[in-house]
Amino acid sequence: MPSLRTVKLVRELERSWAKACDRGDFRLAHYSIQANHVHLLVEAKDADALGRGMKSLGARLARAVNQVFACSEPVLKDRYHHVVLKSPTQVRNALRYVLMNARRHMKRPSSIVRIDPASSGRWFGGWQRSARDLVIAASGTPGTRAVAFTHTWLLNEGWKRAGPLLDPAAAPG
Repeated sequence: MPSLRTVKLVRELERSWAKACDRGDFRLAHYSIQANHVHLLVEAKDADALGRGMKSLGARLARAVNQVFACSEPVLKDRYHHVVLKSPTQVRNALRYVLMNARRHMKRPSSIVRIDPASSGRWFGGWQRSARDLVIAASGTPGTRAVAFTHTWLLNEGWKRAGPLLDPAAAPG
């Protein structure tokens, strides 16, 4: 299967996820699309809401992959792996990992500072640098939000107690 980071697939996923990012009891808060997997930060009211929401996002991922790559084979091999984040430090580290993950896997670090266009980083308001200092790739135009506005204290404000998210030019630890 081709890389999930192709511009056409990223755009299709964002279009699809924009329609389903807030289901009331389940919200897609942030994501990062990697070559062969996806990292997600979500809010869920309970385990049932988490299961239903992840099933919906997984189905949308599979439909988008099959549509864009004109195939009909299974896309998801395994169920999702989840970790409940309970502290500001855990949430800050998870935000940093998800939003900055592509930079970690770069073959050659780029001197160009940019937000990963295959992530929800362009909708994240907590970067240490101001938005005018960032170069966003052509496929990463702001457009319709593919993520929901978060409702939990930890994702809205709590993570800031653990320190700033740092510069998007830095690789995650």
